[in-house]
Amino acid sequence: MKDGFIKCAVASPTVRVADTTFNTASILTLIREADEKQVKVLVFPELVTTAYSCADLFLHKRLQQGWEAAVSAILEMSRELDMLIVFGSPVMVHGSLYNCALSIHKGRLLSVVPKLHLPNYQEFYEKRWFSTPREGNEEVTLFGQKTWFGTHLLLTCTSLEELVVANEICEDLWVPLSPSTSHALAGATVITNCSASDELVGKEEYRRSLVASQSAKLVCAYLYSDAGYGESSTDLVFTPHDLIYENGQCLGESFDVSDALLITELDVQRLQLERVRLQSFSEQPEGYIRIPFTLDVGHCTLTRHYEKAPFVPSDERGREARCEKILRLQALGLKKRLEHTTCKSVVIGLSGGLDSTLALLVSVRAFDLLGLERKHIVAVTMPGFG
Repeated sequence: MKDGFIKCAVASPTVRVADTTFNTASILTLIREADEKQVKVLVFPELVTTAYSCADLFLHKRLQQGWEAAVSAILEMSRELDMLIVFGSPVMVHGSLYNCALSIHKGRLLSVVPKLHLPNYQEFYEKRWFSTPREGNEEVTLFGQKTWFGTHLLLTCTSLEELVVANEICEDLWVPLSPSTSHALAGATVITNCSASDELVGKEEYRRSLVASQSAKLVCAYLYSDAGYGESSTDLVFTPHDLIYENGQCLGESFDVSDALLITELDVQRLQLERVRLQSFSEQPEGYIRIPFTLDVGHCTLTRHYEKAPFVPSDERGREARCEKILRLQALGLKKRLEHTTCKSVVIGLSGGLDSTLALLVSVRAFDLLGLERKHIVAVTMPGFG
């Protein structure tokens, strides 16, 4: 966590439909592994305590008792861990059933965020079982403790002020106005998505583009955890597809892999500074509640890849394309200037260095674009001493 870096992970545990005992064991196993690897933020899929494809079993009292026991077990295990854990589970509030993302830290249920957009088209029937929440927040008592339930909640780390976490769930990302847009404007730098996205031809690429675009547009980190193996194949086929993006850059991706951690480090200070530079995040939405939590500050071993020359592609083909792009942009700029001033000739001093050589190449390209003869480019050699 030093210098703004935070180690995070997403995981897709193998589940069994309506078998909360098995699912809890799968979740706890990955939590232990994450703790050993010093993960500070861990995200699991949508409805992972029960499995997503329980259908009408969601309405059975026995399954409700099972997910309550699962949440209690995760709460108990988290007491000794320095980790923010986000996972999906059904939750009953005021007699209505909601599809929720729960955030837990050191035995404390920080927040319960209900899914705002319930898909109810084609192969999806979520409104058959789950209620659509009203926008807003309220304090409720769940799992033996008071917590916040609502759609406008931010988790703020007191030991790393740039780490502000907000949640959305699966379909929330796919709608025209995602909740994460409002979350980011309110100050969230990390968006988690507990998802259960079924697999279709072409959907993998579209899902990747959605996460990449959202993280770039919102200048945030986006942690996407997809449902793993074990979901029912009665109507759908699920293949785990986990993604971690930061400001449009892919930091980690795994496809068709369950029971493994996808780990990387987020640079939340960099995200915050980029937002200050852009000046696009000054509008603060109303109605948000900030919930504090504290992570221990310690050494964070970096595993993410940094290019030695970030502005120069490492592969030859990419490098040639980048150089051609730069040359063309400079030539177009000079072309416009020559047209505007009706200038028909240029004089260039050549020292033998890179800058003056580039200036000559740009001039040649600009003259070619204008249809002017190159003989009107006058190059004067100006060798330096030494």
